[in-house]
Amino acid sequence: MSATNSAVVTKVIKIGNSQGIRIPKLLIEQCDLCADVILGIKEEGLLIRPVTTARQGWAEALKEMAENGDDKLLLGDFANEWDSTEWVW
Repeated sequence: MSATNSAVVTKVIKIGNSQGIRIPKLLIEQCDLCADVILGIKEEGLLIRPVTTARQGWAEALKEMAENGDDKLLLGDFANEWDSTEWVW
């Protein structure tokens, strides 16, 4: 998500028994919002952020690392005789 100083004036509208706001597509795209969002109250007002999961995007990042040859062990292989004779998997 890129931080920009975009500000848009919009109206609160009635949606059934609730109220809502329309968020312009450009802002939704810039904030990576999708079907589920988290709403929170901050001192400055309402915070809307995307729901994220642990390790979100890791699969794509690891695939890209492999394609670029960046997925090598940094510290080398530390296997020793104990690992191959004593360890039970």
